[in-house]
Amino acid sequence: MTRTAPRICPLCEATCGLTLVVDSHHHPGDGGEEFVTGARGDADDVFSHGYICPKGASFPQLDNDPDRLQNPLVKRDGRFVEVGWDEALELAVERLGRVIADHGGSSVGFYLGNPSAHTIAGTLYAPLLVRALHTRNVFSAGTLDQMPKQAASGYLFGHAGTFAVPDLDRTDHLVIIGANPVVSNGSMTTAANFPGKLNALRHRGGRLTVIDPARTRTARLADTHLAPRPGTDAALLAGVVTCLLDEGLVADDLGGIGPHVQGVDELHREISDLTPERVAPYCDVPAEDIRGLARAIAASSSAAVYGRLGTTAVEFGTLGSWLIDVVNVLTGNLDRPGGVLFPMAPTAPAPRPAHPGRGFRTGRWRSRVSGHPEVAGELPAVAMAEEFETPGEGRLRALVTVAGNPVLSAPDGGRLATALDAADVVVCVDPYLNETTRHADIILPPPRPSQTPHFDAILNNLAVRATARYSPPVLPLPDGRPDEIEIVCRLILGLSGVGVDADPGLVDEQVIAATLAKEVTDPHSPVAGRDVESLVAMLPDAPGHQRRLDMMLRIGAYGDGFGAREGLTFADVLAAPHGVDLGPMRPRLLTVLRTASGKVELAPDPLIADLARLRAAVDAENPADSDPASLLLVGRRHLRSNNSWMHNLPALTGGTNRCTLQIHPDDASRLGIDGLATVRGAGGSLTVPVEITADIKPGVASMPHGWGHDDAGSRLRVAAVEPGVNVNNLNDGTRLDPLSGTAVLNGLRVEIGPA
Repeated sequence: MTRTAPRICPLCEATCGLTLVVDSHHHPGDGGEEFVTGARGDADDVFSHGYICPKGASFPQLDNDPDRLQNPLVKRDGRFVEVGWDEALELAVERLGRVIADHGGSSVGFYLGNPSAHTIAGTLYAPLLVRALHTRNVFSAGTLDQMPKQAASGYLFGHAGTFAVPDLDRTDHLVIIGANPVVSNGSMTTAANFPGKLNALRHRGGRLTVIDPARTRTARLADTHLAPRPGTDAALLAGVVTCLLDEGLVADDLGGIGPHVQGVDELHREISDLTPERVAPYCDVPAEDIRGLARAIAASSSAAVYGRLGTTAVEFGTLGSWLIDVVNVLTGNLDRPGGVLFPMAPTAPAPRPAHPGRGFRTGRWRSRVSGHPEVAGELPAVAMAEEFETPGEGRLRALVTVAGNPVLSAPDGGRLATALDAADVVVCVDPYLNETTRHADIILPPPRPSQTPHFDAILNNLAVRATARYSPPVLPLPDGRPDEIEIVCRLILGLSGVGVDADPGLVDEQVIAATLAKEVTDPHSPVAGRDVESLVAMLPDAPGHQRRLDMMLRIGAYGDGFGAREGLTFADVLAAPHGVDLGPMRPRLLTVLRTASGKVELAPDPLIADLARLRAAVDAENPADSDPASLLLVGRRHLRSNNSWMHNLPALTGGTNRCTLQIHPDDASRLGIDGLATVRGAGGSLTVPVEITADIKPGVASMPHGWGHDDAGSRLRVAAVEPGVNVNNLNDGTRLDPLSGTAVLNGLRVEIGPA
């Protein structure tokens, strides 16, 4: 007997709607009576309209993966043993509490991995766990990924979480830099069926420009493809900006937002020497092509410039991210339909009158050893190992991870692995015994996705269309099995002195009470002046996370203000299993600006100052360029992969999803490479199969991220069959973008020769 159930896909940023097929004739290993046997696109989903990719189709294999941990593991005498939930949680709190009592909260590190962005526990509860740990030593995949975008947005708009997203459905000219959304489904822009949106752009007569050193699947669709030297996007964009300014291509009144922008003249003075002609040799792109790009963007009736990992995980990531939005501003495409807009999520605060904010700054605290400045509350992931290794007050002695695998995903993972083995205690909330969790003392595995509720609290803030969608658990939890929210809440309550046996809902009630107490004193809140207790009484008699979501929706931009107006409640969302459509993005610049000036600050001092570093790179003569064995290494995305956590599913292995070194035929011939190559970087060397292709720029090599599943202590049996090699082992982690603390993963110099 089978049934179907809707479910939001939790496997990438596209957040597509799935229809799961549930079979009740079989019995999975965790004692349940049903399990998921199929997944297809949900044609009625208000966001994705039936689109599905191979990752979404693999949901049943992920859900039923026999390597998923079902019970907590505790390491005793060097070996993991299964224990009960109460024992594991009490032990985790007791051991973490002992470290905090003896050495202070600064002795505990916290690492949040990429998959946490796709869970309620990771988005709404992990920050509360950090607070309970009393630590500022917070690390995440953000400093291996998108932190430059956050820093640049902070300087421009006043808040590191304020992102301008390309209006894919209405733009006439989309410029994609360092991204391959046909394969990745998009990132920092939540859009289901990105390939379909690119096809729609072409069908309505629009234009696609792709800037990438590889002829990716996205680049093959482009009207114009520019292939710069890896890591030079900031210089190329500086050339575009100077062309716009020098040739009088800046939009009149900046498209209508001129009164709300400051710094155009200062920007012109400070960047004017980085002309297309000056940067062209460094970028390996003709100056006339850079000018042509600037003119094409300026001439378009609407345009949106969008950059991703190729522009962020590089040495000038923050400058590049800043200049992307500078181009959008100067061409009149910020905060306008068809350009880039600021999404308004269903849980976004109800709009307030425009007013200046505190602005954005970094370095409110610094890492103990190298003095790395904090950025958006985080320290560089590559600093973790040295913080464990280096003696002295404040030394890291414990680590808590949630859905993260930094031993594999960060540079110089072997050094971190050694450090974790020497730590006092490592606690991991993770469903797998992987390259990081094998070094844990306690592993607390969350249940299967089908047994977990889903609401995209983070990714809705990046969505090209506003929707409100919630997925209740498709399958029930076995008796005594906590979900991930309960696991994290019980850790919070235990570390706060309340006890791991307390009602997990207490965490939500504290957040609800504190949030509403603040809201009722805000004269611009939809619940201004009302009684907190009466508002709390209006929340549903439901699990804590549902009560909290109801509060967030009701005081949010589309909410009913707790009955004060027509609007959205959680009951409305729950009654719409395929989602509630709230419409396209709309201009709302003044409601999001929180800079000290109350304007878009186009020339922030830290970014202007960093132009000197860019100039030095542009003008430097690099002797490595003359070394025939020296190439620039970049990453690569696969349609059937997502970082390190999707290589254990049979449906996603094989085919093009392979760990190979891609190089151009000219380089292969010149270096005498055929079959296998040895790649040497600052962090070590690897032997890897070679894939010779004209789709990669000469002088550039490409390897995918997230492989290297040959660790004997892990339990990833499918991934171990073809483990690949870990590209991050080539990287010693010493090169960072200084404005964001992000590791340089693209544009790394490596030496390549025959194996």
